[in-house]
Amino acid sequence: MKATAIAPSNIAFTKYWGKKDEVLRLPENANISMCLSNLLTTTTVEFSKNYSKDEITVNNKALKQNEEKRAIKHLDRVRKMANINLKAKVMSNNNFPSGTGLSSSASGFAALSLAASCAADLNLSEKDLSILARQGSGSACRSIPSGFVEWLDGNTSKSSYAIQVFPPDHWAIADVVAIVSEGKKEVPTSVGQQTARSSPFMQIRLAHMREKNEKVKKYIAEKNFKEFGELVEQEALELHTIMLTQTPPLIYWTPGTLKIMKLTRHWRLEGICVYFTINTGQDIHLICEAENIKKVKSKLSKLDFVKNIIINTPGEGARFTKNHLF
Repeated sequence: MKATAIAPSNIAFTKYWGKKDEVLRLPENANISMCLSNLLTTTTVEFSKNYSKDEITVNNKALKQNEEKRAIKHLDRVRKMANINLKAKVMSNNNFPSGTGLSSSASGFAALSLAASCAADLNLSEKDLSILARQGSGSACRSIPSGFVEWLDGNTSKSSYAIQVFPPDHWAIADVVAIVSEGKKEVPTSVGQQTARSSPFMQIRLAHMREKNEKVKKYIAEKNFKEFGELVEQEALELHTIMLTQTPPLIYWTPGTLKIMKLTRHWRLEGICVYFTINTGQDIHLICEAENIKKVKSKLSKLDFVKNIIINTPGEGARFTKNHLF
């Protein structure tokens, strides 16, 4: 009973912040994202009577107690669905920094959900797999389908899951990730979201999210990059406005984050059509069309505070591999 899965991180073009249900991880609003081709988690899970307890390592290190508890709770969900009580060995590796705003929990729980469910002899549909992944980490549900994805705004567990809205090859755009710091953020996303409604702007934001999501899907369908980029950049700033004005406030940016945000506008004035977006962390995503990848990478490579550059195109969702980690 062993299986290995690979799952991508994803970048949200329209964000969710805050949950209608903390336990089920139901988002305050629907949101649109894209799976990333080169931010990946690989996870092997084996259920066996030879294990007396769950053994979990990530990047060859044992998890902190709270992180281990969260992962075991997810294994318990799978065990309950499969009606088994076997303990598991889990080994997981990321090819990118964890806890810096690159959605490692999304790829991590998506890979864990697929590998664990298969190892437990469950044959889940994409919808049910997305529902399972969501319960481990909300944004993990978006890493199950491929390409451009919408996380549906449901009020129950069965109605809140992700679907593909466009396949990976629909549009030749790229997400050029600039790693400005590899240190983990002080406040995890799941904790920061708990006080989202304390922002005086939260209700205003929620009132416009449905319209904003429809616009994003329209711009993607039409491949209207300028309108798309402007909306995505504004949406990232709006998300962080909520964070800055909630109690207690959250400030995830570093000087490097802010520098690239300001430079992006200058690069546009120079003729490079590029827009930024940021998740809940310090590392920054630069969205451009394929023809501008080299130019954007060249600009970033001249910045001494950029530690790494990772180029992503629209990617495949969670899938199996025969290359087990143990």
